[in-house]
Amino acid sequence: MRLKPQQTGYVAAKIGIDLANAPFITMPKGKEAVVVACKKIIDENLAKEHALDEKVKKILDENYDEIEFQHADERQLFFMIKKKMAAEHGVIMNYDDRYNDLAHLILDELYENYLAEYDVNENQVKNVIFKAFKAFADAYDEIDDIVYDKIKGMQKEVIPGSQDYELLYERFYQEELSKRGML
Repeated sequence: MRLKPQQTGYVAAKIGIDLANAPFITMPKGKEAVVVACKKIIDENLAKEHALDEKVKKILDENYDEIEFQHADERQLFFMIKKKMAAEHGVIMNYDDRYNDLAHLILDELYENYLAEYDVNENQVKNVIFKAFKAFADAYDEIDDIVYDKIKGMQKEVIPGSQDYELLYERFYQEELSKRGML
């Protein structure tokens, strides 16, 4: 699952909660400091991917006439170009590998800034972080469907893409995350 910018805070909160609940981890500066550090790293990672996306879009725009002439599938071309350029821009395309890399970066940040202390193998701590990413990704589709059904089932029709829709979606999404202990 590809993270959206508005979801990074949720993932960071999930990581903070899971680390706080781990019996072998203490957070000298508190959970909020951990969440802030996690969100910063995740946001930086997303910014790299966004920059790559923009470069790929520029390439497609520059070659628009040829793409149209060849009747090529723009979405497929986008993905192929992005995949080819990903490594040189520091973007990992496989999500499990990406979550693992982010878990390492977060663990390093927490350790270097005295945000987390532990007396176990660092892989155990990294696994807590990785599992938080996976739990969020696994729950995302299910939560998205639940929220969509709630909005669809309302008496008043709400148009997808409208401001009302986005506000309702965000509220219901947060409720579902809270129910699952992810906020």
